Amino acid sequence: MDLTATAASADICLNGLTIKPGERILTRLVISRLPSGTVIDIPVHVFRSVVPGPTVLLMAGMHGDEVNGIEIIRRLIRRDLLRPLKGTIIAIPILNIYGFLNFSRDVPDGKDVNRSFPGNPRGSLASRVAHRFMREIMPLIDYGIDFHTGGAARSNMPQIRCLLHEDPETDAMAAAFAAPFTLHAALRAGSLRETAMQQGRRIIVYETGESLRLDEPGIDLGIAGTFRVLHHLGMVAEASRPEHPGVVCLRHTWLRAKFAGLFRSLVRNGDYIEKGQVYGSVADPYGETAVRLEAPVSGYVIGLNHMPVVNQGDALVHVGRTDAAPSRVDLAPPYEEKPMKPLEHDPDDPEDDEPEAP
Repeated sequence: MDLTATAASADICLNGLTIKPGERILTRLVISRLPSGTVIDIPVHVFRSVVPGPTVLLMAGMHGDEVNGIEIIRRLIRRDLLRPLKGTIIAIPILNIYGFLNFSRDVPDGKDVNRSFPGNPRGSLASRVAHRFMREIMPLIDYGIDFHTGGAARSNMPQIRCLLHEDPETDAMAAAFAAPFTLHAALRAGSLRETAMQQGRRIIVYETGESLRLDEPGIDLGIAGTFRVLHHLGMVAEASRPEHPGVVCLRHTWLRAKFAGLFRSLVRNGDYIEKGQVYGSVADPYGETAVRLEAPVSGYVIGLNHMPVVNQGDALVHVGRTDAAPSRVDLAPPYEEKPMKPLEHDPDDPEDDEPEAP
């Protein structure tokens, strides 16, 4: 395995500190101050082995309301599980302290840190956070896992997102993590993943649950997957095997609301839906009309909007698409197909005889 010169060197420098092999330190990157004068800093944990090896970043809280990744890293630190046999682990539980304090995805100026890389020291607040990360952290790392959570009342099935079939090491990391779903996700301009790839560093994204809610199964899967990646890199002695085979989705599609109104879902995360299957309905709030929603594609439900009030164009269901329909064996738990519940039938409700509006 090829290592960068920085990762293979004896000492690393971070935030003005020299960190030697075998050391474990906590340092704080000062970003700025609140209007009250309170200093805002980012705690960074560094765990080093005496044996040279790769440097792996574990980071969460890019969006301040995405708590599941924060909890994954918190538990790894609290349980003293980050003891690399070789190399270095850098753990950042919360990158966007501003968003975390304000229960918000973004920083106070409304900008997204994950669209602000590589940043600018004289730019917006989000750009300054990104720039400090690029100056202090990015030069040190070889690999990384960036933990995220669904936002805006949307819940994600546990899933890895990365650019598949373009870099063997990225493919190997995703396979080692072995999430229930692995998505081929294009790089987005200004994202950490895109900027890292441009510098020859591999970062995969783990998504689970929804913002401001802890998803215990997804947290457990995230911890187990992290250990499998570390084991793949030779940094831990053992890791658990995944309980079920994962599903790789080379394509994925959001089904969006054609009409505004009250959305009811008839599917759950992890379900497999067939093309033409009714997956929900959108009704006006006054009891006059309702429209059944039919899936235009087949695939797995990997993301679901739990907000009942939707506007035209809102994302409702995220469908991960595979090349072939799964067999009954593939649909074994936790991907067991759930029987579709029909809409309640009311003989006095004229909507039962109405065709779906164009």
